Amino acid sequence: MTTHPSPDIPEQLFEDPAAETRWRERFTAPRMSLPGWADDAPDRTLYVSNASGVWEIYSWDRATDEHRKVTDRPNGTSHATLNPDGTEIWWFDDHDGDEFGVWVCEPFKADGSKAEPAVADVTPGYPAGLEIGRTVTAVAASTDDGTTVWLARNGKSEVLYQHVNDAGVTALSKDESIVVIAHSEHGDNRHMALRALKAENGETIAEKWDGKGKGLDAISFSPVHGDQRLLVLHERRGREELLIWDVAAGTEQEIVLDLPGEVSADWYPDASALLIVHTHHARNTAHRYDLATGELSTLDTAPGVIGSAGVRPDGTIEYSWSSAERSTVIRALATDGTERVLVEPAGAKPATSAPLEDVFVGDVHALVSKPEGEGPFPTVFLIHGGPHSSDEDRFSAYRAVWLDAGFATVHVNYRGSSGYGSKWRDAIEGRPGITELEDIAAVHDWAVESGLTDPSKSVLNGASWGGYLTLLGIGTQPERWTVGVAGVPVADYFAAYEDEMEPLRAFDRALFGGSPEELPELYKECSPLTYVDQVTAPVLILAGENDPRCPIRQIDNYLDALAARDHAYEMYRYDAGHGSLVVAETIRQTAAEVDFARRHITK
Repeated sequence: MTTHPSPDIPEQLFEDPAAETRWRERFTAPRMSLPGWADDAPDRTLYVSNASGVWEIYSWDRATDEHRKVTDRPNGTSHATLNPDGTEIWWFDDHDGDEFGVWVCEPFKADGSKAEPAVADVTPGYPAGLEIGRTVTAVAASTDDGTTVWLARNGKSEVLYQHVNDAGVTALSKDESIVVIAHSEHGDNRHMALRALKAENGETIAEKWDGKGKGLDAISFSPVHGDQRLLVLHERRGREELLIWDVAAGTEQEIVLDLPGEVSADWYPDASALLIVHTHHARNTAHRYDLATGELSTLDTAPGVIGSAGVRPDGTIEYSWSSAERSTVIRALATDGTERVLVEPAGAKPATSAPLEDVFVGDVHALVSKPEGEGPFPTVFLIHGGPHSSDEDRFSAYRAVWLDAGFATVHVNYRGSSGYGSKWRDAIEGRPGITELEDIAAVHDWAVESGLTDPSKSVLNGASWGGYLTLLGIGTQPERWTVGVAGVPVADYFAAYEDEMEPLRAFDRALFGGSPEELPELYKECSPLTYVDQVTAPVLILAGENDPRCPIRQIDNYLDALAARDHAYEMYRYDAGHGSLVVAETIRQTAAEVDFARRHITK
């Protein structure tokens, strides 16, 4: 293993004890995800929480109000679900965050038994979907050899589908007769097609593909037994919208809504309506859509971001909500319009933070927050990953500590971000990295010209795809950036492609238009290593030893190139994968990042 200088982790970031306590408590304050419930036993629920200091799976029996910590692993657990009758908890068992493993299950009511493999004869892999029925289970895994979907019944499993291209299981009808898979047999796993198969023998019932550049995403079948309608996201008109596909009848109904932006949805329990979550300019609204009348009514939720939402059997809508100022809370909206906090973890509540302001630079949407005082400020440009993701008006303990440290913060929803239509999301095809940085540069120009940003104190900072853009940015735009902080980045695209998980290789081929062997000059143009000799900013890189998405070897290649020219850099390694679920580890990394930036912008 190549050895690189490691950062000294400061014991405290702030001289003021209150400020020091405040930023740490934002991370350590207990938080939880929206509890999901068993279809046939809705009092039995699961959620993810950091209450123990590590993000783990918890059960909540609402009939007895008993909460139980289910998993206890050094690097945490994030993926879990319940079987329909709520008797079993299924969770994904990987190794130290490498995302490669199998589904295991254990009783909902603890009886001292250990979790055991949930489905017989399923080989380990990267999770590619799970649908648990009452008598039938469909589970998929991806490996370097492609994707396999198994169907399990009566304690035995058989291969239902197998292909070298990326795929996954996405839906199971309530009568358990139809399994729907999303596949990329056409060669583009960024725009999937759907295929409905007979559960009994794997025969194809129906196909749906909207053509090149137009993906389909199966959300779920109707919750009513015998109703074989499937709720689907499509992008036929350049943005994500809804349709209902009657798989058995071969018909469909497009849901046309007079809403800007994009939508997601789920069924009401009797399948008479849809719960719509609408995304526009980094915020959400919630609506009820009556399928019989076409009436769209708006639900009374506060401005901010709805992380997830669902409708209980009695019609109550439960949802997670936060804003830039306030941390996540789980709320319940009753059918009579009354609202309450459903559940909060015990413990200290995190301190509030500053609001986000909207800025539009041409077509680029940015979200800005300012510390106390008068500008221009040292500014950290917090670049999201994905790339098909977006920054929203949600709470972030990470953003808050930068504000406490005196930095303005800027989020950029560059071309490639989701939530702004298909054309915007796909605009990076054929030239990834370089395209996004043009948008980041335009926002940086605005920030300097408006008086927000001190151009001599500009930090470029991101993780995953954001880490990739950070390294590419400090190499291609060295005059703009004073400091670079890159978490789990792509640093050497050729080595990254060789070592990363196969679904990501397929994603890269779709994004670039081919493999590195087919398009070597394009990959070279878009690889941070190409520009390493142009880097002038000191660099901090953080990376997980077991990361299957941005593997460690290609990062070492980049750092060796920096070392060869005696450039200032530090490397933070940790024993996990693509990020950490351990709160103390997140705090250490955050302290290292803020300290690194402050040390170098004051020189």
